[in-house]
Amino acid sequence: MANIVYFSHGGGPLPILGDSSHKEMVSFMRKLPEGLMRPEAIIVVSAHWEEDVPSIVASPNPSLLYDYYGFPMEAYEIEYSFPGNIQLANRIKDLFGENRMPVSVDAKRGLDHGVFIPLLLMYPGEVIPVTQISLIRGLDPTIHLTIGKVLNQLINENILIIGSGFSFHNMRAFDWTGGNTPDEKNDGFQDWLVDVCTGSYTQDERDYKLQNWATAPNARYCHPREEHLIPLHVCCGAAQKKGEVIFDNYILGKRAIAVKW
Repeated sequence: MANIVYFSHGGGPLPILGDSSHKEMVSFMRKLPEGLMRPEAIIVVSAHWEEDVPSIVASPNPSLLYDYYGFPMEAYEIEYSFPGNIQLANRIKDLFGENRMPVSVDAKRGLDHGVFIPLLLMYPGEVIPVTQISLIRGLDPTIHLTIGKVLNQLINENILIIGSGFSFHNMRAFDWTGGNTPDEKNDGFQDWLVDVCTGSYTQDERDYKLQNWATAPNARYCHPREEHLIPLHVCCGAAQKKGEVIFDNYILGKRAIAVKW
């Protein structure tokens, strides 16, 4: 049975550079596999890749994309040899085709930091095949719920589906000094998100709320642009049921959550 997790992946490479404002997140990530069946394969939908159509990494040994800037040299010397999963990538491609959705396979793209930073914390030294699926430009919530519903066809397999984003992502409001300051506006949105993901709603009701996420309390304060939220839509679409909150703490001075289905 597949496990599905949406989590907040922190600020660039800071989680593995010893940044104090990521302490709780790092502890959570390292312990997370204890609550999951060891997967035979991992699929990641990251906030840091957008294409015109759903695109799938299909390299036998994908490289790492150091898609951040302004950090110490060690952030650009990180190494991790993730094996790719071309067979799974082709299966996902076929599933999109069966659902009459355009799809692209990318044999050259590497894995961005929304993939390799959390997996370095979760599975250091492990050899688990990984593939990545892009977001779709425009970030339409309904389309991403639909992408999740396509992935739901893999629900009975031992696969880990990860939505890697950040449930709060207002760059101007983060506290880069490591302080944790209560934020009523953020709390309102995080509470709404927890309710939607874990409340006793029908799936149609849950989908409707997520389609209209921008009307939630303080939505645009928490997500001036929603690329870090939309991976959650994919996860909810894939799960087709309510989840449970497995992290609710501070990262970069702001409350953020993780949900497991």
